[in-house]
Amino acid sequence: MIQDNKSLYTIKTSNYNIKLINSEETHAVRHPILRAGQPKKSCIFEGDNLETSVHLGIYIHDEIIGVCSFFKNYNKNILIANQYQLRGMAILKNFQGKGLGSKMLNYGEKLLKGKQTEIIWCNARENALGFYKQLDYNTIGAPFDIASIGIHYIMFKNL
Repeated sequence: MIQDNKSLYTIKTSNYNIKLINSEETHAVRHPILRAGQPKKSCIFEGDNLETSVHLGIYIHDEIIGVCSFFKNYNKNILIANQYQLRGMAILKNFQGKGLGSKMLNYGEKLLKGKQTEIIWCNARENALGFYKQLDYNTIGAPFDIASIGIHYIMFKNL
């Protein structure tokens, strides 16, 4: 249940639902959070529609409030064969800081572990390092800049 108290939201986790979604459904959250001010097409990622790609949405009632995507993608800095890349992790601003991103990512990790995935990695934005570190992700290599987005770090987690 969402209650409006001076623009602060209280979320009772018994009312959230995490489910598999298609890539187009991710755009409602990807665009305002990850690609604000950029064209809508910037929300379309290479590999979005591959059979091996996994997209999750977290909902409160029927409202999508967060998304993440996992792509079967190999990072040359990680010498493990069965790996997935996390991309497009985003929670709408009014719902950030409530533990919902962690719940969604944990759900995705369990799902991928069931597919014999050994490692998940991502290009984490500098401002998201703390979030991933709390979930036992580690950095590898030097920071790098992604044009028009900012400084990123490669982070990974063994499953």
